[in-house]
Amino acid sequence: MVSQHQSKDSGSKKNGGKELGMVTPQEKSSKKMKFASSSAETEPTSTTTISDDSKSGRGMSTMPRVVKRKLQKLRPIVEYNKMGKGIGQAHSEMQSYIGVLARSRVPLVDMKWAQIPKDIKEQIWEAVDIAFVVGQGGKNSVLASAAKKWKDFKSTLTRHYILPYTNDRERLSQPPETYKFIEKAQWDAFVASRLSKDFESVHSQHAQIREKLEYNHRLSRKGYAGLEDQLEETMPVVEIDRSTLWKRARQDKHGNIPDPKVAEKAKLIDELQKQVSEGKVSVSGSNDVLTMALGPEHPGRVRGVGAGISPRQYFNLPKPQRISFDDRLKDSLRILLQEENQKMEAKAREGALRMEARTKQLVEAEMEHFLSQLSQLIPNFDPSMLKPRISQSPKNPMSDKASCSGGDVRSLHFEDDTAKNGKHEEEKKNEEKKDEEKEEEKKDEEKKEEKQDEKEKEDEEKHDDQVIKVVDYSNMEAPSSLKSLCRYVETTLVPQDKTLHFTIDKEVFGLERDTFVLPEDITQFAGMEEIGATVVAVYMRYLHDLLKQANMCSMVGFIDPATVSANSGTIADRSRLVAARLQKTDDEQIFMMPYNPGLVSLTGFCFYDFQ
Repeated sequence: MVSQHQSKDSGSKKNGGKELGMVTPQEKSSKKMKFASSSAETEPTSTTTISDDSKSGRGMSTMPRVVKRKLQKLRPIVEYNKMGKGIGQAHSEMQSYIGVLARSRVPLVDMKWAQIPKDIKEQIWEAVDIAFVVGQGGKNSVLASAAKKWKDFKSTLTRHYILPYTNDRERLSQPPETYKFIEKAQWDAFVASRLSKDFESVHSQHAQIREKLEYNHRLSRKGYAGLEDQLEETMPVVEIDRSTLWKRARQDKHGNIPDPKVAEKAKLIDELQKQVSEGKVSVSGSNDVLTMALGPEHPGRVRGVGAGISPRQYFNLPKPQRISFDDRLKDSLRILLQEENQKMEAKAREGALRMEARTKQLVEAEMEHFLSQLSQLIPNFDPSMLKPRISQSPKNPMSDKASCSGGDVRSLHFEDDTAKNGKHEEEKKNEEKKDEEKEEEKKDEEKKEEKQDEKEKEDEEKHDDQVIKVVDYSNMEAPSSLKSLCRYVETTLVPQDKTLHFTIDKEVFGLERDTFVLPEDITQFAGMEEIGATVVAVYMRYLHDLLKQANMCSMVGFIDPATVSANSGTIADRSRLVAARLQKTDDEQIFMMPYNPGLVSLTGFCFYDFQ
């Protein structure tokens, strides 16, 4: 049944390792199939059919030529167009063969394709892969085609062999003569499912949907891809667009369009194509002739090109830029953080203004109290004479040493006495001034000596720092990272006289400050000795960073170890510093602070909940 002709250029025709065969109109070999394992080519022959005695017509295809080629180990190569759709005689025969496999190997059950066992699907794919060279990635398309053909087969049985004979139970008792391979039990179960009320409702809904399809095509198994391939051979010069394909897909074999609605749209397409060729109408992208004739298409679909082709693939539209969920979340968090920072800055400015006003009130009250005490102690004292001088004094008198030196600062009663006593007091003051100058010169010499002593002491300390004895960490039980840190101290910090600098943000202790960790601090830490306040402050900063990552900063606060150590003034001073820190926080915040004076242990923290 299959005629084979040996080709002279068999060496160039062999394609044992060929993947998806992409062909152009110039490369087509006038409907001859290419084979993977042989140079044989076959002319198209009529499909072998088995006629039915009870019905006239084509009958059921069994594709015996495919079976014969499988025995001869001949595998036609399926060719594809630029859109990845199968074309040519090999593709048409493969589709028919897939239909035979879907009808004969998949059981006739009232199930969805996804519920069919995987081993049956694998059998279908293996049978097709043995008979044809499908190409890489062809398995999904083969199984999708099998699913559609199995569904169409059940629809054909329902429409032609069950629903017309609902009142003829005897006719429905046996499978159709055309499909004798259907088992009796499967047929009975399938008929019962199709005569149920549930299926009647589903069938009615799908019938209504089907009625909405106004422009039915007349394509067979070749589809739009096969039609385009055929038109490229008959009209090699003309550009084949989807409006031409849509119109030709609805013509009969004589070129006529029986449906009046389709004929009207075809006439409109011809007119629009003429206007486009004359330059009266311009087309761009998806707004082409077919869209103008039929109207806008449903999103995600393209008419006149077949299934499985997206608008982006056909019209070559640019791919829209996608923004991941993480990026959107980061942008939202960034905006929220900016808003919160602005609120906090505004709140801080408002608090600073209130604090400044409150401080000014306290200073004025203290000044009034001071002046009232002077009025009681000094006779004939006028407070108005001292107020201008107090108001003009620097905010921090301790930082302005010049204001406290020499005899520039004088009491008012001395000035009054000078005015009264005249030259006597003036001579007395000159003598006192000379004595003060002598005392100042003596103090300057003492200061120079003290500076020299301090410099010598610093040199000795530097020398001592250079010979710091590092704790022996080789045998101690400690993490490798801690041992590496000690090694860094021994090899880098100590020889180069360096320290570790850390910046502690304002949000940790309420004010921003810099701190330095000395080599001794690290070696004491490694030796599990008592730890200084500097190391604890750095540890608190690290813990704050972890809480910040977990968004828990509003729950936990820290008190600077330097403000509560034994070297930070009196107990009253430390209490005021702690109270000031607690006033700037939320009511339900938990605070962490060291409880040992001076040197503290890493585990020495107290937790306070200020309700």
